[in-house]
Order: sequence, then C-alpha cells, then structure tokens
Amino acid sequence: MTQATGKKDLPKWLEVTSEGFSITLKHPTELCHAVVDKVSMRSPTVREVSAAEMASNGDAEKRELMLFSSLTMIPAEDLKGLKYRDYRRLQAGYFRMVDEDEL
Repeated sequence: MTQATGKKDLPKWLEVTSEGFSITLKHPTELCHAVVDKVSMRSPTVREVSAAEMASNGDAEKRELMLFSSLTMIPAEDLKGLKYRDYRRLQAGYFRMVDEDEL
C-alpha cells in the first residue's frame, strides 16, 4: 500500500530547480551550435511575459516562442528544430512552473 504525498508526481524527464526547471529531451538536438540532451528554463518575470505579448502582436505561437527563447537563452529558430514531443515537454514544464499549485 502506498501513501499519497499530496504533490503531483513529476515525470522522469522533468527536474525542478531553484530557478525553474530542466527537461531531458527524448531526442538530443542541436541547440546553440551544440548537441544537447537537456534544456533548462528559468521562471519568467511579469515584464518578460508582457514584452513577449506586446512584441507578438496577438500571435500566440510567436509569443510563446519569444518567451521560451528568452527564458532558455536559446534562439527561437533553434527551438523550432526540437522534435514536437520535446517541445511539448518544454511546454509542460513551463505550465507546471507558472501554475499556482506546488510542484
């Protein structure tokens, strides 16, 4: 018999850090001229979210890519080269990070 901890179980590919989170990629990818198997993202400021919103002119996909690029320090064009499964991991980590609930 197992006890519930009250916290949502994290997937094996997601690691919470003091500044944000790190994901392990399913498919190692070239990002910033190096092949990597992990991507880290820090928590956004209100200013960064607002700036991405204003610069995207209402384009939700562009807003997200601009914001993720800023928070990972990876160019948006490089992020577009991620396999979709790995991009979904990045999205999942972001939404867990900005959710009010404890991880």
